[in-house]
Amino acid sequence: MLTKTERLLTVDEVANRTGLRPSTIRKLIFTRRLTVVKLGRAVRIPVEAVDAMITKGWREPIVR
Repeated sequence: MLTKTERLLTVDEVANRTGLRPSTIRKLIFTRRLTVVKLGRAVRIPVEAVDAMITKGWREPIVR
């Protein structure tokens, strides 16, 4: 269940936040690599899911 502090974002808001195209976000949703909440026909993405996606893709540089 959603908490009061959890915010839901639109596809366009996630695209702006990540620097990806909206079509890429929709592809991530379609392939179920991004958690979504469906409200009728509307699709919303929890902020925590976006943060988790960013954290999962984070790679530290190799320092020589």
